[in-house]
Amino acid sequence: MIKTFRHKGLAELWSKDQTSKIDRRMHERVLERLDALDAAKMVKDMDVPGFDFHSLRGFTSPRYTVHVNGPWCITFEFSGGDATRVDFEQYH
Repeated sequence: MIKTFRHKGLAELWSKDQTSKIDRRMHERVLERLDALDAAKMVKDMDVPGFDFHSLRGFTSPRYTVHVNGPWCITFEFSGGDATRVDFEQYH
């Protein structure tokens, strides 16, 4: 289950199904990944073909990413069956 967001546009898209803070052309792909993240019981549940799931290096708390489009990714932490600090960023 998604517990917290870092990106206000993601939170808005998730709760209201619309936002002006994220390119409209990416809304469907973002929501698909957020739905999967909300349903995930374990972090490995996000290892879905096409998501390019992997862990990120250099963080004290393990942080993970799934690819959305171009350089855009959804990054998150996962603990106790919940996703926290869900963000939308270009981290490369």
